[in-house]
Amino acid sequence: MSTTRTPLPAASAARHAARSGLIQITVTGVLWGTTGVAVQLLREGTGLSPVSIGFHRLAIAALVLLACTAGRLRTIASTLRAAPVPLLLTGVGLGLYQALYFAAVAWAGVSVATIVSLGLAPVLAAAWESVHARRLPGPLRLGTLVAAVAGLVLITGATGQPGAAAPAPLLGLLAAAGSGLGYAVTTLISRQVSQRTAPMTLTTISTAVGALTLAPFALVAGVDLPVRLDTVALLLHLGVVTTAVAYALFYAGLRTTPGSVAAVLTLLEPLTAAALAVALLREPLPLPVIVGGVLLLTAVAATYLTPDRADRG
Repeated sequence: MSTTRTPLPAASAARHAARSGLIQITVTGVLWGTTGVAVQLLREGTGLSPVSIGFHRLAIAALVLLACTAGRLRTIASTLRAAPVPLLLTGVGLGLYQALYFAAVAWAGVSVATIVSLGLAPVLAAAWESVHARRLPGPLRLGTLVAAVAGLVLITGATGQPGAAAPAPLLGLLAAAGSGLGYAVTTLISRQVSQRTAPMTLTTISTAVGALTLAPFALVAGVDLPVRLDTVALLLHLGVVTTAVAYALFYAGLRTTPGSVAAVLTLLEPLTAAALAVALLREPLPLPVIVGGVLLLTAVAATYLTPDRADRG
């Protein structure tokens, strides 16, 4: 009696690829978590609006990536011609969900914007994957999702500014929901695109298109800024580290990681931001942040312990 089995080296390689994808997206979430402190310092030092900062961030990333891929511009152009719709949608989505998030912060406050936009994305992604696969998520996936979103709510609720003015809470809630929907849809689209597009190429195209998408909003808000060493350093950090490097890792990780799992792992962004606020800005560390951090890290650990199940989910 003979049975057909997956050769051990192939199975081992698949597990290694799945775990590498999880690591890449985890690093992405940590890098994105440094964005909040940098944006706060830039706003205090320059008076730029968040949308204008988002435009500068994407524009710098696109310019750096175009310079790094100067010898492959023909390949990038041919890639764009071969699949223009999903690539353009990825870039437009990247710009729009950032703009909607910034609008939600301005209209409804940081807590509402973060909880709704970041919390909605993994739920929507998991729902779409379940519909597409025609089966409900397993207990592990559901437990991971619940723990991650609960951790997000605890961290954001404790570190937000409940007393801050919310001039248009309903509009802010709609903008946050739009941002979460845009992030989920863009993640699902970019996961499909990443299967046949090199991460560097995908990052170059998406950041360039995203910058062009944000340009009209940024021009209205104002893009002038003082040229100082600290300002340049912060913008380079946002453009190179939190965008060019982070999105290249994100798109590389999406090759082997489902969109809903990626959305859960990138919830490390608010945890990292809270940790930086405690370490650099001397902010207090409330108990809900500790509990939320434990829940988020538990969700991440569960994903790491079963990367093959996560990928099949």
